Amino acid sequence: MKLTPTKRTLIKWSILTISILLALIALYYINHVVNQLRQTEEERVTLWAKTVVQKTELMKHTEAFFRHSSLDERRKIQMYTDILESFNNTDMNTDIAFSLAYVHYIVDSSNTPIVVTDKDSIITVPHILKGKKMRGRLLKEFSENEPFHYTLWGMPMTLYYKETQLYSDMRRIIFEVNNSIMQEISNNSTSMPVVITDSARTRVLASGNIDTTEINTTQKLRARIADMEGKNNPIPIALPYNRKAYIFFEDTPLLKMLRYIPVLYIFITMVLIVISYNLFRTIQNVQTHHMMVGMAKETAHQLGTPISSLMAWMEYLKGKTLDENYVEEINKDLYRLETISHRFSKIGNKPELEQEDICAVTRSAVAYLRNRTSKQTTYVIDIPDYPVVVPLSRTLYEWVIENLCKNAIDAMNGKGTITLRLINDNKNVLIEVGDTGRGIPSKQQKHIFDSGFTTKKRGWGLGLTLAKRIVNEYHRGTITLKESIEGVGTTFCIKLPKEQQQGQLLSKKLSTREHTNS
Repeated sequence: MKLTPTKRTLIKWSILTISILLALIALYYINHVVNQLRQTEEERVTLWAKTVVQKTELMKHTEAFFRHSSLDERRKIQMYTDILESFNNTDMNTDIAFSLAYVHYIVDSSNTPIVVTDKDSIITVPHILKGKKMRGRLLKEFSENEPFHYTLWGMPMTLYYKETQLYSDMRRIIFEVNNSIMQEISNNSTSMPVVITDSARTRVLASGNIDTTEINTTQKLRARIADMEGKNNPIPIALPYNRKAYIFFEDTPLLKMLRYIPVLYIFITMVLIVISYNLFRTIQNVQTHHMMVGMAKETAHQLGTPISSLMAWMEYLKGKTLDENYVEEINKDLYRLETISHRFSKIGNKPELEQEDICAVTRSAVAYLRNRTSKQTTYVIDIPDYPVVVPLSRTLYEWVIENLCKNAIDAMNGKGTITLRLINDNKNVLIEVGDTGRGIPSKQQKHIFDSGFTTKKRGWGLGLTLAKRIVNEYHRGTITLKESIEGVGTTFCIKLPKEQQQGQLLSKKLSTREHTNS
């Protein structure tokens, strides 16, 4: 389908506008999705940080419990030695049996392993080790806590004790829990890059979702956590034994990637717009190329009739006496060549419309073809015998009529009836051109005005395209397929606007021109 410059411009702007609207809608939707994902990620980070704080608080309370338990155990041992030293005071009215029983109760209730030695480090308690020397591995095992020194009945004694097995296991567990929590913080950080440092921010306690080569030196660590701190505030946490740490984190790779999706989408949209525009231009160039080729072929086709006629006249006139009628016919063919040249000069340029008698112009176009077609082709002309004046480009309108008539002749294979009917009303003039040819299949009817479409074996698909352009664009009218029935015939209808000058006589110049071209 041949597009006018106005329609091409409208289509280009429509494509651009639709593309921009789609891009804006998509950007809004993508931005909305990104914001939702960011909000969800931030909520997960907040929940994760709260969980971290709660775990560290649990660690603090556990450590405090163990510390108090240790102090309580030492107080019991202190009480044990105090009671034993009280035996040195012979003036006190002390029930020694009760005191010894109480001492054994304290030791048994605390389940604290103890070793008592004399001044020579010979073990006196417990009974199983009595008489052995306190040294070596045994001394190292009971030296974890500071020993108690006391005097019993004038003899210096030393009491060593160590943590119960339960307390030792619990102390080991607290360190393991500490390390596991640190690792859990880094590994279960919702896929975020995480670095946990000490209070001085110089030593990495744990890390997760981050390349260790980025933090393997103090300088790299400081640069990395400074970058993280610029994006999110670090989370301080308290660790056991009065230690402090900081959790540094940043957005997940997914959020980072989503930030660039709108930019990527804009780029892709622009690329698609450019591709679409270039494709549109390519299509137009192909159509233009086809039009130029078709114009060349149409020129040859239009010139064929008068040239063939002139050649026939030349052969006929060889050896004959010149007749005025012969000269007149040759002049008609020469005028025809001039008309064809004039027609093609107007293609691409908007012609100036003049007030013309469309009845006379139509008769003139049909008269030329009638004398140069087969006698088996019958013309039925139903045109008013009074002038009907319309704004018209004579040469281009004659081309349209001749093109429709030639198509009709081809459709009838040179044998049949062509009917031209002109209907005059107040505002418009209707010209109907019908034939008794083979008709146009219904599936092809909507494409007959498309550039390049033809049902002829040797056609170029340009005639009706140019006819539509001449009628629609240059004359502000319409040309339509009124009806077409296979095996019956086809009728086209041209509708042209006219001025309210019905019944007025044309000037003598128009009458003379009609008489000359009849």
